[in-house]
Amino acid sequence: MAVSSCAKAFRPFECRSDSDFSGRVPRPEIPTPGAARFSAKAKSVTQGLSVRGLSSSLIFRFPPNFVRQLSTKARRNCSNIGVAQIVAASWSNNQPGASPPPTPAAKAVDAAAAAASASVVAPVAIDTGVVGEEVAAVVGSGFSDGENVQSEDLADAKYSSFLTCDGSVAIHAGERLGRGIVTDAITTPVVNTSAYFFKKTQELIDFKEKRHVSFEYGRYGNPTTIVAEEKISALEGAESTLITASGMCVSTCMLWALVPAGGHIVTTTDCYRKTRIFIERVLTPKTGITATVIDPADIGALEAALNEKQVSLFFTESPTNPFLRCVDIELVSKLCHEKGALVCVDGTFASPINQKALALGADLVLHSITKYIAGHNDVLGGCISGPEKLVAVVRDMHHILGGTLNPNAAYLIIRGMKTLGLRVQQQNSTALRMAEILEAHPKVRRVYYPGLASHPEHHLAKQQMTGFGGVVSFEVDGDLRTTAKFIDALRIPYIAPSFGGCESIVDQPAIMSYWDLCQSDRAKYGILDNLVRFSFGVEGFEDLKADILQALETI
Repeated sequence: MAVSSCAKAFRPFECRSDSDFSGRVPRPEIPTPGAARFSAKAKSVTQGLSVRGLSSSLIFRFPPNFVRQLSTKARRNCSNIGVAQIVAASWSNNQPGASPPPTPAAKAVDAAAAAASASVVAPVAIDTGVVGEEVAAVVGSGFSDGENVQSEDLADAKYSSFLTCDGSVAIHAGERLGRGIVTDAITTPVVNTSAYFFKKTQELIDFKEKRHVSFEYGRYGNPTTIVAEEKISALEGAESTLITASGMCVSTCMLWALVPAGGHIVTTTDCYRKTRIFIERVLTPKTGITATVIDPADIGALEAALNEKQVSLFFTESPTNPFLRCVDIELVSKLCHEKGALVCVDGTFASPINQKALALGADLVLHSITKYIAGHNDVLGGCISGPEKLVAVVRDMHHILGGTLNPNAAYLIIRGMKTLGLRVQQQNSTALRMAEILEAHPKVRRVYYPGLASHPEHHLAKQQMTGFGGVVSFEVDGDLRTTAKFIDALRIPYIAPSFGGCESIVDQPAIMSYWDLCQSDRAKYGILDNLVRFSFGVEGFEDLKADILQALETI
């Protein structure tokens, strides 16, 4: 499986495979003081627990590597409930008739640190009345010293002498002295951190001199985001993937990074409008970069630009927005590579399920993750995939410009991707069936969908796509107001500027995306007043069909 370079350098989240935890392999009993209370076969404790209203006997049953997970040998910074909290509760609630120690919280940390240096029989019954007195130790952690989260001396009981107030303990207990690993969770943990620490100054120097690996700062990487990047790399067959905060963020980073000052790019007429605006208003006038804009199917125009200009990059969508034109990715890649130009394909309208641009010859493929990949209309994101040597250049630019994905958003992307195949399959089916119905409807003038034989690149779409996507664009028989009336009569889809999610979405591009232009200027881009872009969600086909047909009857 292809993974990003960061993923190669950093340990992935791991699931524990421990036969002892499952109970299949019995552990021998090790005699210890108070063995009746700490036996692996103990069924109860002889002394009750009273912690803020909880009383009666209580058994804490820990897996055999519980202490390993909470010790200074922990390798990840995911949060977990540590021994310190248990010990602290014991100190404050099990000293009847005696004055509490002057610094109970600090002593609780002492006990936690001591417990963290040993392993526990599994399962273990702990009498909380003596939790600070007896700990059974039978199994070593098995981790090497090089895997510590922080220095060994931080786990020394002497270190807790610096934590003499409850406020300090509340900050550091369960973490600074060693934190747990969420190893048995099915879902990927969310690592919310803005920075990553170094154990000692020497480790920082080693990092600066490339002998030690670290993300260092939240803008440069995150373990949760790495998981999402690995998923996309695997889907695209890419060596590396970079995820950013939005699709436009990754597009602009890519253009800034890969097109030199004074360079030349070729792009297509039909594309996302904000991409065109960035090229026309920012990139070309401020950097000396020039651009040639061609029809997506005009191979002759591409060849002319390659022969006449020193082209650095051919950047195109396929399918395009909103007319779903398709570019012959294999052919344009061959032509561009012969002239030393890179090819980057925006595959957002296809998704990695329906099209593999890298396998067709493109150097890079990017997506607005917001659309099909995340697929729930609840998160923004963008990604670019390809060989590490190219993605690394874009990544360096991204580190400078920012636009970093929040790790909580990365989690939503991971979650969304788990249904990507199912969603796209449903959307492909619904869109194709509805495109056929719309094409035959008397109140629809024209339908744009690569799955239809009437589409200008239908033959090409069949060659390089396994499905045609969930978006259908069409022109109704009417003007601006008639088209708006049709849209307002729809009951299921939301009127919104996106696509690819579970919920169906509809918009009138003349109003949604081009309202700042006059009618004649909109027409230059092919945007007529009666154009509708419909993104089919995963609702039932019959419901969507009935809704569209009843809305058409209103005009």
